[in-house]
Amino acid sequence: MPDREPDAAPDDLPLARPVNRRPERDDVPATVRISKLARAFLGILALGFLVVFGIAAWLHPYDETGKPYSMATHMQLGMPPCNMVVLYGKPCPSCGMTTSFSLLVHGDVGNSLKANWVGTLMAMFWIGLIPWGLYGALKGRVPWVKNLEIFLTVSVGVTLALMVLRWGWILVF
Repeated sequence: MPDREPDAAPDDLPLARPVNRRPERDDVPATVRISKLARAFLGILALGFLVVFGIAAWLHPYDETGKPYSMATHMQLGMPPCNMVVLYGKPCPSCGMTTSFSLLVHGDVGNSLKANWVGTLMAMFWIGLIPWGLYGALKGRVPWVKNLEIFLTVSVGVTLALMVLRWGWILVF
């Protein structure tokens, strides 16, 4: 046996090569393509957002005098008042979201921000997700996103963090 260093690899071993299980198509890397289940999820998500905005347009976020509500618009859907408000007299993290969405859909951006600025930001983000999700469902790839699961997880995490931040501000001040 020839003398060689203990860490040196034998010359007769084959070189390992990575396996690409998904071939690249249309010059799009395989990591950007999404599964049929993810495509269906994106389509359902986009349609769900359309339904939410349809309901927001149907709601009336103003009182009889034309003054905008700041919360409780959800009660027009037959839902009860917020338990936090009833029990403690303080709003919950999502208080004013339905009103915010409805005011935004009615074109009243300023009062939408006053009702719940996180709801306004979330509604604007969701409006952008409608064409993005439909494109992803139809084309099988999502633009500007390399990992769909991470994108959705970060989106939900940021939304929840902003809701809690807003809630803390309201409770303190």
